[in-house]
Amino acid sequence: MKHFAMTALFVGALALSACSKDRFGSDGYGNGAGGAGGDYVAGSASDPRSPAYFNQTVGDRILFAVDQSNLSPDAVQVLTQQATWLIENTSYTAVIEGHADEQGTREYNLALGARRASAVQNFLIDRGVAPNRLQTVSYGKERPLEICSDELCYSKNRRAVTVLAAGAITS
Repeated sequence: MKHFAMTALFVGALALSACSKDRFGSDGYGNGAGGAGGDYVAGSASDPRSPAYFNQTVGDRILFAVDQSNLSPDAVQVLTQQATWLIENTSYTAVIEGHADEQGTREYNLALGARRASAVQNFLIDRGVAPNRLQTVSYGKERPLEICSDELCYSKNRRAVTVLAAGAITS
């Protein structure tokens, strides 16, 4: 019986040692990152190759002034980071959405949203992102983030959003 207990204890210890977090550079289930300083869960906001990281750390949106489609210094900073991320992560494409606040006509805001999306697209292309990886769409005032008659709401709705997708763009 003593021999059986020792064997069971040995097998148990062996089984537990097989659950090491460092196995294969991850937790043994394909999560985590091995390598230099990479301690993240694949696909999470801490994974620098994930869309969640792009959205939360790089930034997926920029804001515009009233009736403007030119890029502010803050927008240029975010878009420079977006360009770098897109160049390093070539398996992703992006649709750039142009938005406007609810002031003005539907037609005017659709055109303004298109100009905003095009400004972002042109900036990214100028920084080295392949044009065939980018597409634009204007929603004008049709998809507000905030609904109210207040400048604080309006300012959040005047935006361009870079939405990532895996794979090639289909027209």
